[in-house]
Amino acid sequence: MAPMTSAGEEMHALVERLYPLCRSITGNGVRATLGIVGEYVPLQVHEVPTGTQVLDWTVPQEWNIRDAYVADSTGRRVVDFAASSLHVLGYSVPVSATMPLAELREHLHTLPDHPAWVPYRTSYYKPEWGFCLAQETLDALPDGEYEVRIDSTLADGHLTYAEHVVPGQVPDEVIVSCHVCHPSLANDNLAGIAVATFLARALAEQTPYYTYRFIYAPGTIGAITWLARNAERIERVKHGLVLACAGDSGQLTYKQSRRGDAEIDRVMRHVLAASERPHSVKVFTPYGYDERQYCSPGFDLGVGSLSRTPYAGYPEYHTSADNPDFVSPAALADTLAVCREAVAVLDRNRRYVNLSPCGEPQLGRRGLYDSLGGRSDAKQAQMAMLWVLSLSDGEHSLLDVAERSGLPFDTVAAAAGALHGAGLIKA
Repeated sequence: MAPMTSAGEEMHALVERLYPLCRSITGNGVRATLGIVGEYVPLQVHEVPTGTQVLDWTVPQEWNIRDAYVADSTGRRVVDFAASSLHVLGYSVPVSATMPLAELREHLHTLPDHPAWVPYRTSYYKPEWGFCLAQETLDALPDGEYEVRIDSTLADGHLTYAEHVVPGQVPDEVIVSCHVCHPSLANDNLAGIAVATFLARALAEQTPYYTYRFIYAPGTIGAITWLARNAERIERVKHGLVLACAGDSGQLTYKQSRRGDAEIDRVMRHVLAASERPHSVKVFTPYGYDERQYCSPGFDLGVGSLSRTPYAGYPEYHTSADNPDFVSPAALADTLAVCREAVAVLDRNRRYVNLSPCGEPQLGRRGLYDSLGGRSDAKQAQMAMLWVLSLSDGEHSLLDVAERSGLPFDTVAAAAGALHGAGLIKA
């Protein structure tokens, strides 16, 4: 695996490559995005037809757009989709008209508090059209007639999502989910796509204990579609993580699952605390990203969400200021590192049974003390063995041992491996 600094630069390059594409909850922008991700990890792409019932929702018509602009009387494009996909209200119906500025204003969206930024706006389920532009651009427009053109289509088609699976030693699954529906927004959520993709690449170089399923789907409707199409195998999902806003300069933030005490919640709390990184842990709320779909009471999966600055927590959120310069290779690499650390704990967090529970077994004659010779942490490793033996009652996990003993999880896991190898404990 490349060094983390290199991985950060590669992830940032992926963000830059994906940034210009016009994504939405359906359409060719999603397909193009998945096509690029598919160059990094193999994907199984799913196409779900318009009109398909998915839980309480229905897959909508597919939206595609070729061009859009507002032009003044000289023909100059004062708002141009070709310059940024944010300039068009997502899911805008087609329009071709000429109208005065006073009428056009009803369809224009700006951010008066940030006059140089362009907002991101959508109208998925209500037929509408509009443009987004900087307030300073609007302020400079003179009265007069303007040509308005949106060359888009809303027609029966498909909702597209994709999966990448890293096979594990057991069929029980960990899902890692990110949304692929946002247009030119680098942190939300191209950074999440990049971190998920490079985590998948890292896991492919190992033989993980769990099977890891990476889900690239449009927000809300995509996750709901995945759940509807996988209801019969949901019981395989033991843990999960939603990745979003993964590349800004803020501290790491973990949002717990609805349960609050799911194993992924404990693992993430432990990893973040043990790493001594600045971080925060938030309780679950039914608002945010797709963790709210996976955690809905009918499924109640143990799925949390990892981000840096959380949902809507930074001024650049859902604006043109959330561009590739807003995310950094270092932040992307740090988020990836935490994901890898969490996976390393999750994959080794077993419950064991002591096969010699009556009194302390003799470690020396089994060569377990000899294996510690010369180690600078020999005393710590010895204590880890004793703690594992003490708590291997089938009820306590290795994470329980680490937290109760105050010892590093890696040390506890290594001790368990040695004891298992000596036939003193079994999983």
